[in-house]
Amino acid sequence: MENTKFDYNKAFSRNLGWLSREEQKIISEKVIAIPGMGGVGGYHLHSLIRLGFKRFKIADFDEFDVHNFNRQIGAKVSTVGLNKADVMKNIVLDIIPDAEVDVYEDGVNEENMEEFLKGVDILVDGLDVYVIKLRIKLFDLALKKGIFVTTAAPLGMGTSIISFHPDKMNFNEYFNMNCDMETEDLLPHFLAGVAPSLIHTKYLYHKNEIDFKTGRVPSLHCGVISATAAICSEVVKIVLQRGKLKYAPHSHHYDFYLHRSKHIWRPFGNRNILQKIIISIIKKKFQEMSS
Repeated sequence: MENTKFDYNKAFSRNLGWLSREEQKIISEKVIAIPGMGGVGGYHLHSLIRLGFKRFKIADFDEFDVHNFNRQIGAKVSTVGLNKADVMKNIVLDIIPDAEVDVYEDGVNEENMEEFLKGVDILVDGLDVYVIKLRIKLFDLALKKGIFVTTAAPLGMGTSIISFHPDKMNFNEYFNMNCDMETEDLLPHFLAGVAPSLIHTKYLYHKNEIDFKTGRVPSLHCGVISATAAICSEVVKIVLQRGKLKYAPHSHHYDFYLHRSKHIWRPFGNRNILQKIIISIIKKKFQEMSS
């Protein structure tokens, strides 16, 4: 095997049929930025590699630990204590040896986000749910630069996805958030915007195991995989401009536990009266779980 030569066309020949040869070439040339290489971010990266994407910018300041084992693709006994972005880069190069992967070991911050987004075509969200103020700034900058943004949350045994077009409703307009808001207000706004249907809460049985104040929230592997399937399909459609594309204030929720899928349209985003009600419901649930 040591003498095996990598052949990109052969490696991704089974994509053909769903993709044309010309489309596969387009995919190989696009630059994808993924901040966060943990739960969803690592899987997003891995799945995009398998589609033939080979130019990435990835970032994560954190190291793998045992509590990551239930859902993070890079988390193994051999990687505990290692930087997540470095581990994921090695996975990329083990699949596509000539891939271009820029690693930001200190994560994305206000000082480097301009550089992180340079030359990027699509920004794929891999940030932790609690990292909201950075999202506000990073996503706003990306959309101003003409970069498409897409985010999918792992919700129980499913996912909800929403994407942003640079010329349509932007992230901050949709979520109705700003950096002057407190975390206890930001989190309900973000969760309500990502998953307006709340259908996943129907089987959140053991609420005593959740502590939003300390960040102890459940996340299942099948939910992460669901988010990745949604994200990768969306990225391919955006890159190729093929298939029906619906951007914010549209979102889509898929739940495999309930065998349900739902398309949601919320004009004005979180300013919509229905969204305001959902935000209130989420805040009330937080209070009940904290009491």
